[in-house]
Amino acid sequence: MEYKDYYKIMGVERDATQDQIKRAYRKLARKYHPDISKASDAEERFKEVGEAYAVLKDPEKRTAYDQLGQNWKGGEDFRPPPNWDQGFEYSGGDAEQFSDFFESVFGGTSSRGYEGQAQREFHMRGEDSHAKIVIDLEDAYKGASRTITLKKTVLGADGRPYLKEHKLNVRIPKGIRQGQHIRLAGQGGVGMGKGEAGDLYLKIEFRSHALYRVEGGDVYLDLPVAPWEAALGAKVKVPTPAGVIEMTVPENSSAGRKLRLKGRGIPGKEAGDFYVVIQIALPPADSDAAKAAYHEMEKVLAFNPRAHLEG
Repeated sequence: MEYKDYYKIMGVERDATQDQIKRAYRKLARKYHPDISKASDAEERFKEVGEAYAVLKDPEKRTAYDQLGQNWKGGEDFRPPPNWDQGFEYSGGDAEQFSDFFESVFGGTSSRGYEGQAQREFHMRGEDSHAKIVIDLEDAYKGASRTITLKKTVLGADGRPYLKEHKLNVRIPKGIRQGQHIRLAGQGGVGMGKGEAGDLYLKIEFRSHALYRVEGGDVYLDLPVAPWEAALGAKVKVPTPAGVIEMTVPENSSAGRKLRLKGRGIPGKEAGDFYVVIQIALPPADSDAAKAAYHEMEKVLAFNPRAHLEG
């Protein structure tokens, strides 16, 4: 079945006002009225314009038509979603028949005409909406509340959808992870008729952190240690999103060594782990004494870091 672009038929933009649609209809109805027009397809065009106007002049039918056509692409065979026309109550006189496209979308059968003022009641659940919310890693450890401002589609008095800003208080549950969603029931797209509103799904994204990086439920920290701490071992204070802890750096720790703190990652039924990655920080040789110390290390240790590269 061919999709009918009612806006194109009427010669108006998709955001046209009701007055613009009415003026376009009056102009086209006069142009193609079978008693006036000499065009061979006048009667067909007159019916086509009447059908388009019957939909676009009605706020509920126009909104339903707009939503139904959002995913349609030119050249595709049009089929309305299953049970789309449930909720329409047909009542009409014996006026002109409308197209199969109209009947497939708005109900009725070809044996029953449609009257210009026919009343139809349409109920449809609103579409689910999706947005992103950026939180701090610490929020996932402790839970938090946030107020967000979103733009929501609502219906105006003329039946046209428009964006309106509104604020929502959102509870961030403890243990939430990046990529997961928070569902806010009834905060999505507005329903039509008696249809309930859709839901809003907020996708979690962590704000970039100066200290930590996150992989799933695990959290990583690059920990700078002095050469003697890495070589001899030491007790050091380590910051974590849940607070500062003291841990032991084992002796002879090399750069890149990972020390795991089990269960200290993002909390949850299966808590993640916290990994400390050793990074050896070299003191600067910015004084005669510092340079002398490095020369002494060179003599005493006789260390060649590239020995494994030499054949």
